[in-house]
This record gives sequence, structure tokens and C-alpha cells, in this order.
Amino acid sequence: MTMDHQIQPKDSMRVPEPTLRRLPWYLSNVKLLKQKGERYVSSTQISRETNIDASQIAKDLSYVDISGRTRVGYEVDTLITVLEQFLGFTDIHKAFLFGVGSLGGALLQDSGLKHFGLEIVAAFDVNPALVGTSLNGIPIFHSDDFVQKMHEYDVHIGVLTVPIEIAQCITDTMISGGIKAVWNFTPFRIRVPENIVVQNTSLYAHLAVMFNRLNFNEFK
Repeated sequence: MTMDHQIQPKDSMRVPEPTLRRLPWYLSNVKLLKQKGERYVSSTQISRETNIDASQIAKDLSYVDISGRTRVGYEVDTLITVLEQFLGFTDIHKAFLFGVGSLGGALLQDSGLKHFGLEIVAAFDVNPALVGTSLNGIPIFHSDDFVQKMHEYDVHIGVLTVPIEIAQCITDTMISGGIKAVWNFTPFRIRVPENIVVQNTSLYAHLAVMFNRLNFNEFK
């Protein structure tokens, strides 16, 4: 039985967001298995490593049109290739970063983002000490230069790491300048038109959940 290399969702179905969040976990796990010399992997094996039910894993992988072998599982190399392509990790998506503070600076230093298809090609700030410099080889421009730089770079993604007070203002500027997707790291729920993609990744919100669960477990 041959492996199916198609990477489109079956019947053009919209993939549920929880599934999209889990697929990278499976990918990381399968890569680890490859390092151990494994050639095939089953949903049951992935389940043991991720603590996700095997039936859920099989359902998630059904959105990616790939077939496994009965009693053998999925070919590791093929599954890695298909998942990386399906998730968009093999294509480079260029981005601008807005706000070179501690978090923004850390993201500029994270060369690993490129392995997952995101390349931050420039950053913007208003701090005179930062404007005109570079970090990890990435140039930092004044925020006023954004529109001009949009004509120079093929960019559709904006990474938002500015102070909360100016999060909406900078978002509006990004969108009016042509940004189509915003990766929002601020704890502010930005408002955008329906055609704009937003991914909220508030570290503080995750901290609140962790602290709440920790306190709940302590008093159980």
C-alpha cells in the first residue's frame, strides 16, 4: 500500500482550529521518533507521547490527506513532509515586527521561527536608540517609515509587541498600510475588519490560566 502525498484538506473542508493547534505537536513528536531511527509511527504511539486520545489523532490526521499502512502506521518521512507542507512551514512568510521592547527583541533573536515558515524581515519602533540599528541582522526602522517599507518588502504579516496603550492605533496603521494578518502578543483584544486574520498569543493570559490551575490544585 503506497502513501498518499496529497496535502490539501479533504473536500476543501475548513480545518477546526483545535486540530490546527494539535498538528504541530504531532509533527514535533514524529521528528523525535525519526531521530530515534523509527521508520513508521502509529496514532497509538503518538498518543502515548502526547497524552491525546489515539482516535482524536486519527481524526486530526484525516484532515491531511495521507494514508497509513494497516498494523504499521504512517511512514515517518512522509508524515513529516506532508505535515510541514500542510501547516505552511515549508513556505517562507515574511513579516514586520512592531515594538522592539523585551518581547519584540526576543522574537527578533529567535532564528528558529524560520524553521516554521516565518521570517521577520524588518522591525519598527520610535525609540531613537533603536532606530537605524539592527538586531540579529534585522533592520529597525522608525514607525513613520512603515508605509514606505511596505513598498520595498513583500510582507503581509505584522507581529504586534507594542505597549497596550498603542496596540489598536498601530494595528489600524498596519491594516491601512496593507498588512493582511496580525500576530498579536499584547493582552489587548484588537479590533480588525472581517477580512483580516488575527492570532492572539497573550503570554499574560496563559499565565493567568496557569496560576489559577495551580491555586486550584493546591486547595483541592
